[in-house]
Amino acid sequence: MPLLQVRDCPEDIYKKIASVARSENRSIAQQVIVLLEKGLGQEQSNMERRRRLLEKIESRKIGRELKEIDAVAMVREDRDR
Repeated sequence: MPLLQVRDCPEDIYKKIASVARSENRSIAQQVIVLLEKGLGQEQSNMERRRRLLEKIESRKIGRELKEIDAVAMVREDRDR
């Protein structure tokens, strides 16, 4: 994940970010990401992100040979060794 470093941040802004982060049970880094997302219009609700992720997972094609694998039999075989 890329690293973002901000130098010479005004103290009053830092204190506001830290205060809001504490009230939202977030770290300062997490709070800055939330603020950047909002400022850039990139915010999505958790439900929306989850919905999109589930759609992406469901759209994946699973090969026929993978669907035919019997996981229970494989575990049983492994335990019998």
